[in-house]
Amino acid sequence: MQAAASEWFARRTSTAADWPLSAVLATKGNRTVDVILPAQDEAATVGQIVTEVRESLMTPEAALVDNLVVVDSGSTDATAEVARAAGARVVGAGDPLPNLPVRDGKGEAMWRGLAATDGDLVVFVDADLRSFSPEYVVSLLGPLLENDEIQLVKAVYDRPLVVGETQIAAGGGRVTEIMARPLINALWPELAGVAQPLSGEYASRRDLLETLSFPCGYGVEIGLLVDTYRRFGLAGLAQVDLGERKHEHQDASRLSRMSAQILHAALIRVDSDGDIYPAPDPVILPAFSHEKDRFGVTLHELQTVERPPLNSIPEYRNRV
Repeated sequence: MQAAASEWFARRTSTAADWPLSAVLATKGNRTVDVILPAQDEAATVGQIVTEVRESLMTPEAALVDNLVVVDSGSTDATAEVARAAGARVVGAGDPLPNLPVRDGKGEAMWRGLAATDGDLVVFVDADLRSFSPEYVVSLLGPLLENDEIQLVKAVYDRPLVVGETQIAAGGGRVTEIMARPLINALWPELAGVAQPLSGEYASRRDLLETLSFPCGYGVEIGLLVDTYRRFGLAGLAQVDLGERKHEHQDASRLSRMSAQILHAALIRVDSDGDIYPAPDPVILPAFSHEKDRFGVTLHELQTVERPPLNSIPEYRNRV
């Protein structure tokens, strides 16, 4: 790790224990906080996350969170019903900005969730977490509330790979370790100290998020991280160690498609003129499988479209 990344890591990495709820509440002032959960078929986990946020952070005694929104991105299970029963405000992906056709993807749900809220600070939380704690929200907000220079706070955690009854420490996060971190180390070496560039738990300021493009698919995390860094440098970033994160793991074929979307988002940012990477439209990734005595191929069209900054959308700017 180069000197700048090492110095940043030492200075801007904290732990959840560094941000007790009482101290964070004392710095909130009159600023408002939204927690947004993009969700698709997460009925098994979303209710517990909503319940914990409401019972711990949305009470008269601990009113850290002002608004909790679950963006239901076309779920085929009871995600919306479970989230609503637990006390969340649930919006369909097409409810905010209804004049714009909905696209698939996590980043699309996050962009729509941002459009559906108006808090000064925004915390994104993945809805598939099995290890969620209200400390996640508290500690991600801490650096933003304490230091006006910081714009984006990323989560850091160990990601074990859970297979049945077996748990392999640090075995999860395969796309992070095999794709994202080597890519960032090569293209933006000053960001090499960001331990979990693809973490789905992070907090930011609305007035920044409104000015950033959102990749609709899985490129959203690397896109927001790199764009924030390019605007504010390392001074605008911080990370908080949240301990351990457990969630559902994907098969290799889906991880390949996720990696391709992340690679695309990175390449168009480092080569915006298209001199080296003339980005195709659409982006197609073949997936191969052995069928009987030969290989077969399935073509997957990847979600690489990016939504423009929300403050460029008249419907958003003119909202009441």
